[in-house]
Amino acid sequence: MKRRRVYLDNSATTVVYPEVIKEMQSYFSDTYGNASSLHYFGRQAKIALDNARKKTAALLNASSEEIFFTGCGTESDNIAIFGILNAHKKKGHVITSRIEHHAVLYSCKHLEDNGYEVTYLDVDKDGIVSVEDLKEAVKDDTILVTIMHANNEVGSIQPIEEIALELKKINAKRKNKIYFHTDAVQTAGKLHLDVEKLGIDLLAISAHKFNGPKGVGALYVKKGTNISPITFGGHHENGLRSGTENISSISGFAKAFEISSSKIEECNKRILDLREKLKAGILSTIPEVIINGSGSKAVSNILNVSFNYIEGEALLLMLDMKGIAVSTGSACATGSAEPSHVLSAMGVNPVASQGAIRFSVGCYNTGEDVDYVLEVLPKAVNSLRSMSPVWNQKNA
Repeated sequence: MKRRRVYLDNSATTVVYPEVIKEMQSYFSDTYGNASSLHYFGRQAKIALDNARKKTAALLNASSEEIFFTGCGTESDNIAIFGILNAHKKKGHVITSRIEHHAVLYSCKHLEDNGYEVTYLDVDKDGIVSVEDLKEAVKDDTILVTIMHANNEVGSIQPIEEIALELKKINAKRKNKIYFHTDAVQTAGKLHLDVEKLGIDLLAISAHKFNGPKGVGALYVKKGTNISPITFGGHHENGLRSGTENISSISGFAKAFEISSSKIEECNKRILDLREKLKAGILSTIPEVIINGSGSKAVSNILNVSFNYIEGEALLLMLDMKGIAVSTGSACATGSAEPSHVLSAMGVNPVASQGAIRFSVGCYNTGEDVDYVLEVLPKAVNSLRSMSPVWNQKNA
């Protein structure tokens, strides 16, 4: 009998919409030209590239000239951070948070190793940065603030608009502007992204988080932003990102972004209902669990739960044996023996952090999926706890 499979790791990646696959197919066999070529085949590819750029810009309330296609969210983050600092020439100060994706944190560590000063803002128990803390962190030589829109492990949504407003006030009194970048990889397709309303200068997104193809991302760069390329080799993407454009994936990106953005309210309601059903089921059937983060201040699809007295990785593997896919945090940190830097920053104790599982619901999940998880999960937790000396001593 075929094993039931339930995919609850949609914050790591998502299945590609059938309409997106169809959109991409012609660019492998029919419209296969290089968008930089002047002949017919190149012009057809350029039309497709321009259309995708216009569509993406419209969905972000930006202009086409402000959209640059990249290979992924990580590359978009790197171009934003290093591109701004390289253009500035003089080394200075950067502000970020302790819960950023490693694409940002590792970039900031590299900056520190090369003479920059970086301030890492703390977060509260829900994983939210303080606007007041950020204001106090600003220095005379601050060049860049980079704060993610929503966290990839607990889903906490940061006060981006409030931060942007404070930076606007600060910049009005300064000679050298502080630029504001946000990693919106976990919110694109889940929240309506209006770059004008957000008030940011740079924004990074990635297609595979909203049912598009892997290997393609985008970076919004506000007109007038002083930014330099970090790779060299051609005039592509208006000189900011060299390399022949991946027309098939870029077209898939735009199509997936269009579909996801058109049904945000519908999907969010259904996904939130599934998440809350899962949460209620866990709390009612499994003792000694901790919900990490605040669902009311988070994206609708992420539920991070610590199961005390067990290892999260052991539970992940046991669930996988039953056909259920979850994660212990960011997919980019898989294999690390260290407790989650996000949960540590939120004040979760290391033992609880080691027992954390991230369930991330997607648009194709069903109530039957949740029912199956709630059937399997308590048994798996009980089985692992039965092997824990601490648990057995506590319940002797």
